[in-house]
Amino acid sequence: MNESLRTALRKLRLSGLVETLEVRLVEAAGHNLSHAEFLELVLQDELLIRAQRQIQRRVKTAAFRELKLLGDFNWSFNPSIQKKQLLDLAACHFIREARDVLLMGPPGVGKSFLVQALGYQAIKQGYVVLYRSIFDLVRDFLHEEALGGEDKVLARYLKPDLLIVDDMGMKQLPKRSGEYLFEIIMRRYETRSTVMTSNRPLEDWGKLIGDVPSATAILDRFPHHAEIITITGKSYRLKDRAGGPINETRPTTPSTPDESTAQPPQSSDSNEAKPPIPPAGSDHGKPAGKPRRPADKSTDGPCPS
Repeated sequence: MNESLRTALRKLRLSGLVETLEVRLVEAAGHNLSHAEFLELVLQDELLIRAQRQIQRRVKTAAFRELKLLGDFNWSFNPSIQKKQLLDLAACHFIREARDVLLMGPPGVGKSFLVQALGYQAIKQGYVVLYRSIFDLVRDFLHEEALGGEDKVLARYLKPDLLIVDDMGMKQLPKRSGEYLFEIIMRRYETRSTVMTSNRPLEDWGKLIGDVPSATAILDRFPHHAEIITITGKSYRLKDRAGGPINETRPTTPSTPDESTAQPPQSSDSNEAKPPIPPAGSDHGKPAGKPRRPADKSTDGPCPS
């Protein structure tokens, strides 16, 4: 490929075609491809590279905490997770129908993993996604409020086809958090899809938000068209930290302590430390009688405890 052709392709913004054209020219010569067949191949290359770059840009814009794939999820760890239900969501019909999703359950059961994996699936299907924790959301509004740019940050949360709000319920939120969240939920209601995760029941949201009226208004709208998925079970993070699944069946008797740290048992008479043997001539072991004066410590042995 000569330099003038390369320059022309770049001016036409066909940089993907530039990357594969040399290979396609060799392939066309070796397989006697027609002009139409050759043109179809190079155009497919360009479209494929454009699609890959668009996914990369949208993943960056989504601001995932980590890029997660549904294929990497350990479905067998917590059987309460319905694999079919999550795979159905991955088809993104709920986005086309502007429905919402709420994942509820204790920390560590995979809620954040799953919602980020669903977000990536949505991106691959051409949707615009934004992932934010509830703390990021509140921080964004507080910062822009100080600068007088609330409308700008609100537009950022209203634009995506899918908004993911993670970590609801981790701790109590600052003042006015309920107003910000209610504004987003209200404006996206029945027009865009929102996915949220929470480790606290819905009845606790008023206390977490610190604004019972806002929480009531949110819960009046968000669950209306939402698919609520409750996950129970063990924490995957703690399993990795402990080297084995949490809450697994273990022996009820205490394990043998390490010799370096073992302490003598206190409750078993058979293992109790025996008192020292008194010296000959002492009256140890005689029947109890009239109390006697303490023996001289310099000549008598230790008194058993």
